[in-house]
Amino acid sequence: MQKTYIPKSGDIAHEWKLVDANGQNLGRLATQLATILMGKDKPTFTPGVDTGDYVVVVNAERITVTGKKLDDKIYYRHSGYPGGLKQINLRDQLAKYPDRVIRQAVWGMLPHNRYGRKLIKKLKIYAGPDHPHNAQHPKPVE
Repeated sequence: MQKTYIPKSGDIAHEWKLVDANGQNLGRLATQLATILMGKDKPTFTPGVDTGDYVVVVNAERITVTGKKLDDKIYYRHSGYPGGLKQINLRDQLAKYPDRVIRQAVWGMLPHNRYGRKLIKKLKIYAGPDHPHNAQHPKPVE
């Protein structure tokens, strides 16, 4: 009887991938990033084992959305104090913190546990075209 192959942490080679968000749709980009982070695009994918790659996203400020989401989509956060609920729409969030828009969209597609928190740390997002990860030689993703 043959056993199922379970990759060990030493057997896995994590690559670096570069994604240009210029003109890409937010939701479609987020699903692509979540797939790469979890390693679901690899034949060695195993649930609960970190087989995914590091992802560097550039031009985060240039993503697109359809419909009236720029004004109608609201992001909420809470300070923890009574009356501390803050809200901001997508247009203002993109202007101030474009990395948070993509990070929150990808986080919604990852597991909400220790494993997901480990995966989201492998996502590096930058508003402009420059990034400090040239030493890792990230490979461009179509």
